[in-house]
Amino acid sequence: MKQDYIAFKKTGYFSSLICDYLDEKPDLNSFYNKFPRLDNFKNQMEQKSKSFSNKKRNTLVTVLKKQYQNLDSAPITTQNIENLKSENTFTITTGHQLNLFTGPLYFLYKIVSAIKLSKTLKATYPKQNFVPIYWMATEDHDFEEINYFNFKGKKFQWNKSVSGAVGELHTKGLNAVLELFSKDLGMTTNAEHVTRLFKNAYINHDNLADATRFLAHALFKEYGLIIIDAKNAELKHLFIPYVETELLNKTSFHAVSKTNEKLADLSNGYNIQVNPRAINLFYLKKNFRERIVFEDNYYKVLNSDITFSKAEIQKEIMDFPERFSPNVIMRPLYQEVILPNLCYIGGAGELAYWFQLKNYFDTVEVPFPILLLRSSVLIQTEKQEEKLQQLNISKSDLFLKKDSFINKKVREISNIDINFSTQKKYLKNQFEDLYKLAEQTDKSFLGAVKAQELKQLKGLDNLEKRLLKAQKRKLADEVERMTAIQNELFPNGSLQERNVNFSEFYIEHGNQLIPNLIENLEPLKGEFLVLTI
Repeated sequence: MKQDYIAFKKTGYFSSLICDYLDEKPDLNSFYNKFPRLDNFKNQMEQKSKSFSNKKRNTLVTVLKKQYQNLDSAPITTQNIENLKSENTFTITTGHQLNLFTGPLYFLYKIVSAIKLSKTLKATYPKQNFVPIYWMATEDHDFEEINYFNFKGKKFQWNKSVSGAVGELHTKGLNAVLELFSKDLGMTTNAEHVTRLFKNAYINHDNLADATRFLAHALFKEYGLIIIDAKNAELKHLFIPYVETELLNKTSFHAVSKTNEKLADLSNGYNIQVNPRAINLFYLKKNFRERIVFEDNYYKVLNSDITFSKAEIQKEIMDFPERFSPNVIMRPLYQEVILPNLCYIGGAGELAYWFQLKNYFDTVEVPFPILLLRSSVLIQTEKQEEKLQQLNISKSDLFLKKDSFINKKVREISNIDINFSTQKKYLKNQFEDLYKLAEQTDKSFLGAVKAQELKQLKGLDNLEKRLLKAQKRKLADEVERMTAIQNELFPNGSLQERNVNFSEFYIEHGNQLIPNLIENLEPLKGEFLVLTI
């Protein structure tokens, strides 16, 4: 296996906010707690220990044991659950939606990042235990975002009429998806294992939460990963004080709004990822998840006839805390309240909204976790690597958008210099003399000179474009070979990890796929990995 790295900011796929964070730009210091370096975890552990009680630990372990009681869990996972009772045990958490059959590849990269960081921390701080956590987003209701996966250019979709939280969805209908999927998998041993994995997860379990737990455990059982479903009354009970203050005081709205103003005022003009609502909670029941609003001195649940007075909703919180579901603004807080967590590992979009939350965490006095950008990987075969070398395509070339990629490579392989910068420089020098002449005669003549200069420079631009277009036609065979390899590695003109399902690589590499990722990913390195396997 061969490792190559490219800086995230050189890929062209990551925002200025994320790139500036990785560069530790001072403007962003107030939007996070500590940068993800090994030495910063010592202080993070001290801070978290002071705020996380034994009562919370015992509740967490009790809930996890119940959630695992019907799963034949690996011994290392069972031990990690027990370890969570101890004050010297901390979690490293990543979260993701319940995408069908894991969805795109980066589902794996998130979890591998959490596992690898846990291992690294254990080597650095041997007296403590570090447990990787996958937080299942069982309370989400965006079914259209999770009901499909891609395999070898085909989209396999679960068509179903749904409502409410996706974790409750019955898996009926997924046998039809499996039937179609299995036809494309082939008859190899690895293909049979993929088919069996899908069947055991989705056909043999009644709901999407249980199916996803089984699948994630099957893939990562050797590494002690703990999968948590936070849609739970006992865990929600720990969150009651924060739900109450949210409903009564609009705490998150005020805190996040101030942060958004600060972000918008920065010179870099960062985009705001999410905007807070006045109340950032949903009301949750079976097949039902709707926003809570405050109107006319009553708390109302949208798209229903459910209303509460102040006293009634306070009683509802105490009696049925599981009915209050945090949205994207409050979910991170809920996570940090119920877990002895040190670090959250997420994608670029996730980290962007976490940066909006530091002031909110400070307001409610909950330690803000270290934020780590998940590992990003481009997997290529040795044959593809050889082809890239033959075509003289560098790693930075590969990440260019298609048109820029073609233009750059045509200029490089053409026997004609398709660069009129010399001619443009010469033209500008000629016009410098005309400007001097105009200033000595009639200054009103300056406008005419400027217009003529722009016209002739535009003419050179057009000639350069026509020459480039002509060379593209002449070098069509070479261009086709180069774009073919880029399309293989960047399907649909986007990152491989955002499109391809893990099963494509499992067919080739079988049980070695995840160990290879565990071995090669270095989440603290902070660069995009190109992995040849």
